[in-house]
Amino acid sequence: MQRHEPIYIAGHNGLVGSALLRNLRAAGYSNLVTADHRDLDLTAGDAVRSFFQASRPAYVFLAAARVGGILANSTRPAEFIVQNLGIELNVIREAYAAGVKRLLFLGSSCVYPKDCPQPIQEEYLLTGRLETTNQAFAMAKITGIEMCRAFNFQYATKYIAAMATNLYGPDDNYDLQDSHVIPALVRKMHEAKTAKQDSVVVWGTGSPRREFLHVDDLANACVFLMQLPPELYDAIARMSPPIVNVGSGEDITIAELATLVQEIVGSTATIRWDHEKPDGTPRKLLATHRMRALGWAPLISLREGIAATYREYIRRIPS
Repeated sequence: MQRHEPIYIAGHNGLVGSALLRNLRAAGYSNLVTADHRDLDLTAGDAVRSFFQASRPAYVFLAAARVGGILANSTRPAEFIVQNLGIELNVIREAYAAGVKRLLFLGSSCVYPKDCPQPIQEEYLLTGRLETTNQAFAMAKITGIEMCRAFNFQYATKYIAAMATNLYGPDDNYDLQDSHVIPALVRKMHEAKTAKQDSVVVWGTGSPRREFLHVDDLANACVFLMQLPPELYDAIARMSPPIVNVGSGEDITIAELATLVQEIVGSTATIRWDHEKPDGTPRKLLATHRMRALGWAPLISLREGIAATYREYIRRIPS
């Protein structure tokens, strides 16, 4: 990426987008293009077309998405598939029309089959059935990947996709109806601590294994990919599909995670497991050999990242 050319960050107020904005500013990129949702609805095709024709970005990070945890995904699937398909269709199509040089689409590890071998390699995409609790979201993300591949094939564009593992960090969502597991646990453990509760209820059995990555590490990986020299970047864009996994390479059980969060927060409440609630996919550990071969590795440990997340959560809540 050229530092003087415009870079559009779609979804700059979200967890991933805000991390990208911080990373790019720190790296000296100043021509950063953003638009709040109240000013630009990415599901509205005419508005997105006008925006791209006016701003003419050279590079695009497509981090905008309708996201949520297992409860939100399993109870509002229509919202997840409709909104995400609309965002992807409009941004990728108008990026092509505006002559964008490079585009990075943010995917998710949930695009892979529920029961595929571990760790999950990029080649496992579309080789089995999806996890039903987030199937609508996953299918929308798979469509975004296929749009990148199809545009690269037909129009010689240079669009790639980063498949991120479970993320957490600054600007996360702590609403228990929509949040992912780490912010949900942070909030539950903090409230149990402050209210001196005897127990905390956590969904499922605690047995599924999950991999986690601090969002600042993901942002660093995405900017790293967009900065690759042409021969390396173009090689990814020519892949079918043009995807790269981005993860920590390590996983833990949800039970171990809950205990870790409890320890960091300082709660003494007993953890009770609600076995009536779904566990989701048994294990999701990404194979990250492609990224590591390119020279990238994460820097923030899980303990360090959760501790920083808890400090940020305390700053956000009323005293």
